Amino acid sequence: MTTNKKWIAVGLTTALVGGLLAGCGSKDQGQGGVSPSGSPAAGGEKKNVTLKMFQFKVEIAEALSKLIAEYEKETGVKIEVQTVGGGADYGAALKAKFNSGDKPDIFNNGGNSDLDVWQEHLEDLSDQPWVKDLAQGAGDPISKDGKIYGMPVGLEGYGYIYNKDLFQKAGITELPKTLTQLEDAAKKLQAAGITPFVNGYGEWWVLGNHFVNVPFANQPDPDKFIKGLNDGSQKIPGNAVFDNWVKLFDLTLKYGNKNPLQTDYNTQVTEFATGKAAMTQQGNWTQVQISKTNPNINIGFLPMPISDDAAANDKLLVGVPNNWVINKNSPNKDEAKKFLNWLVTSDMGKKYITNEFKFIPAFKTISVDEKVVGPLAADIMKYAKDGKTLSWNWFKFPGGEATSKKFGDTMQGYVGKQLNKDQMLQDFQKAWDSLKK
Repeated sequence: MTTNKKWIAVGLTTALVGGLLAGCGSKDQGQGGVSPSGSPAAGGEKKNVTLKMFQFKVEIAEALSKLIAEYEKETGVKIEVQTVGGGADYGAALKAKFNSGDKPDIFNNGGNSDLDVWQEHLEDLSDQPWVKDLAQGAGDPISKDGKIYGMPVGLEGYGYIYNKDLFQKAGITELPKTLTQLEDAAKKLQAAGITPFVNGYGEWWVLGNHFVNVPFANQPDPDKFIKGLNDGSQKIPGNAVFDNWVKLFDLTLKYGNKNPLQTDYNTQVTEFATGKAAMTQQGNWTQVQISKTNPNINIGFLPMPISDDAAANDKLLVGVPNNWVINKNSPNKDEAKKFLNWLVTSDMGKKYITNEFKFIPAFKTISVDEKVVGPLAADIMKYAKDGKTLSWNWFKFPGGEATSKKFGDTMQGYVGKQLNKDQMLQDFQKAWDSLKK
């Protein structure tokens, strides 16, 4: 078992899910509105400080602004937040910020190869009070040489979100856990006049991060396979797992919406939420938008099967989506640290993480109510508790986001029939070889 798989299957199951579910009935272990590093809470001395935050997660932008307003009320510290994501190029925008001299105090970093790129700008956070409360392994992607450089924003999972009512309408009584069962379900949905899949393949990251991760995560040892790609002992063309994965790709196209390359993230999620399709490839980060669009929708998660081995396929892909990091050269870095401490220790911060952001916390000290975080997070937690998870690997790609974008472009070429299967897999290999060290 690889390190990545080990923390997902063991760390998240025992430290996060087991601990947090058990903690739902216990007293909150936070410290109210007082930061352990001395940030002034309500009634304390207020400061005339402005922090700049540059963040990636568009789905929490509105709630984050409200939380920041609460923090300013307590401390007097202002935080100017700018959100770039949802298909926009966060990495390029962040580099532009640094190159222009408008460097944020707090920003996001994905860890692994992204950590390597940005490490010279990142503050070492190893001495922060919240580090001891992290779920086992949650800090691994953002750690190097025994130091931790970021705070995980939470834990997320993805697969196929499905509409339970549309499945029932089509007469699907058993949830598909194999490729054959998934196609049978798609046929039943189509026969009932229901579009099986809405595919947001207009977004490079839906393809080049999340979908292409499926064949990486299903390797017998993903880390060993990636190491093999880097040293030349492994190849993507001819790999049996990738060959099987293309069958799933083809299935989504055969039973999907008519214009997947013109379907962006918002359209994808909206069409699913309004019942125009029964399944869509996304994660629990869509819960807020789906619930706003259709509060009464009845949804859950399905795995993304690439074979007819039910045991091997009945898993969701779970990982840390991003991390809060601090610019080590910021004159306000101490205040930035206080805000991050407050975020995960104050009652207000913890409430927002679960109730408003709908995040699965990466901390053992933040309790989770499944009814509050929603059915998607609840399914992820159940899969994790049962040890049925697969790893996230795109942050390990040699060029990071650059590799993912090349993969995404290639996959869009396959969707548009400019490339066949062999050409797509060969282009994957060329992209990897061009960016590896």
